Formats: sequence, C-alpha cells, structure tokens
Amino acid sequence: MGTPDFATSILQHLVDNNFDVVGVVTAADKPAGRGLKMNESSVKKYAQSQNIPVLQPTNLKSESFLTSLKDFNADIQIVVAFRMLPKEVWSMPKMGTFNLHASLLPEYRGAAPIHWAIINGEKKTGVTTFFIDDKIDTGEIILQREIEITEIETVGTLHDKLMHLGADLVSETVESISRRDFKTTKQLDIEEKSAPKLTPDNTKIDWSETLENIYNKIRGLNPFPAAWTIIQMNNEEILAKIYAVEKEKTSHSLNYGTIVSNKKEVKVAVQNGFIHILEIKLSGKRQMNIKSLLNGFTFSEDAKML
Repeated sequence: MGTPDFATSILQHLVDNNFDVVGVVTAADKPAGRGLKMNESSVKKYAQSQNIPVLQPTNLKSESFLTSLKDFNADIQIVVAFRMLPKEVWSMPKMGTFNLHASLLPEYRGAAPIHWAIINGEKKTGVTTFFIDDKIDTGEIILQREIEITEIETVGTLHDKLMHLGADLVSETVESISRRDFKTTKQLDIEEKSAPKLTPDNTKIDWSETLENIYNKIRGLNPFPAAWTIIQMNNEEILAKIYAVEKEKTSHSLNYGTIVSNKKEVKVAVQNGFIHILEIKLSGKRQMNIKSLLNGFTFSEDAKML
C-alpha cells in the first residue's frame, strides 16, 4: 500500500527479490496539469507493468474495497507512504500489517520525517518498520536501521538513501515475520521531535534566525517543496524559492536579510554570517544557478530578504 516514488522503490525491491506480491493498493487517479489529464500514481504504473492487480479506493471502509482486499488473501500487508488505515484493513491479514517510516521512531512521527530531521540539524536518522495500530506511527517496532546525515545533505539526497535502506529493511522484515523469529519493541510515548505536514508558514525563511538554522532549513526543503522568501527591492516584492546554498561564518554589522551582491555572487546577511545563494527561482522565472540569474537580473542597493 503506497503512492509515491519512495513506495515504488520498495515494491520493486520486493518483486525483484521474488516475494509474491498478490496486490497493490494506491491512491485514486487525479486530474493534473493544464489539460487536467488523469495522473496515475508511481506505484500504480509500476504494478501494472508487472501485471500486479491494483485497487484504488476512495473510501477505505467501503464494502466493495474490503471484499476485494480480502480476496487477495494476503499473509502480510506492507504500508509505505500511504493513508491512515481503519482497523478493518490493518487487522485483516493473519501475519499483520506493518509500516515503513523514514525516521528512527518514536522520533519524527508524522508526514515529513526526512525534511524535519535535516531542518532540525540532526546528525543521524534512519528507517523503522512497525506493526500498525489505531494511532499514527505508534505501533510496536519490528526493525530499525540508522544512517548518518552529512553536513551538506539535502532532503533529496537523504530521501534516496533512506529509500534504498528502507527497501532492504522491508525485505528483512517480511522474512522475519514469515519465519516468526522477530521480537517487537514498544515505542516510548514522546512528542518532542515531530514531523508535521509542510505548509507555507513553516517553509518560509526567517532571516533573523541563526546561520545554522537557516542553512539547515533551506537544505531540509531542497528540492521539494523548497524554502521561500520575499525579496523587497525598488518598492516591489518578488516571491523567491531558495535551493542550493552555502554558509559563511563571520561577523558583520548589516541588518538581517540585507542582500550583498556583485556580478558573480549573492549573499544574505544573517546572525553570525552570510547565506550564499547558489540556486534560486524568482516568481515567473525558471530555477537557475545564481550566475545565470545575474546575467540578466540586478539586485538594487536597497534589496533585502523579508
């Protein structure tokens, strides 16, 4: 059960390693783009390429869906980046339903664990398999694997590392459950480190924050959905998304958010240093490296980030 590329990689790993995948459950097709062409999930496309039956319920409690799911007669259900399941669904298979979560639970329960681990400056994260219960990301842990978060990690690079680590862990979990040679661990009830849904409010850059915090936030949102800001110059406000950056720790007397630019570089003054912008997307323009932008765009002397 899953929808995005992250889930597809796990499904493909199971197929490649000769597990008997009897069915797939994924999101319903949605209209997308200017032509409102129906967009199929990554998981659906892969499943169909392998002739695996696909269910796309809009209501997980509907009789027709529950009947079709039961007809699969699955031993185990595996959930990767899907929806919260009702008890009728997760309690169905005789060996249980487990979830793969991209954090070291109980830390970073929620919708965006990979992003928040980087945003919060963590030095390590990982993947966890756990049996689903009636709450979100709280079930008993089956297995965990840990990975280092490097100083230059982005959510894009870490996503791919965890995707491959997760694929191996899911296979190992299925084998352990099949052999019944596993022991589960109850999760501690902690709420300090959560991974809430990303919104326009929590993805906006606060230039009064510290150098480290701003640097972590930008790389923790690169490439998706991207940290954003407002550029104020010449009595105009321009919406901008910031992607790749570097940090420079130094002292200065500039106001936070002040833009310092020349023909080759753009940097923004923050607490105890500067954020050097390497890739940016201005409203109405394509994403580009800073040198390409500066070929046809000039920041005014009074330009600043709000």
